[in-house]
Amino acid sequence: MLWTIVIILLVLWALGFGFGALGNIVHLLLVVAVVMVVVQLIQRRGA
Repeated sequence: MLWTIVIILLVLWALGFGFGALGNIVHLLLVVAVVMVVVQLIQRRGA
């Protein structure tokens, strides 16, 4: 589920380079998604 969100955000990020404010929102969401993936990987290794 999380990987699907990350892939969708990556596609939107790539498309959002030319769209101004929308691009900025997508960049922010992409950073949040990357942080979530890193946290999930850290938790998985600790378990």
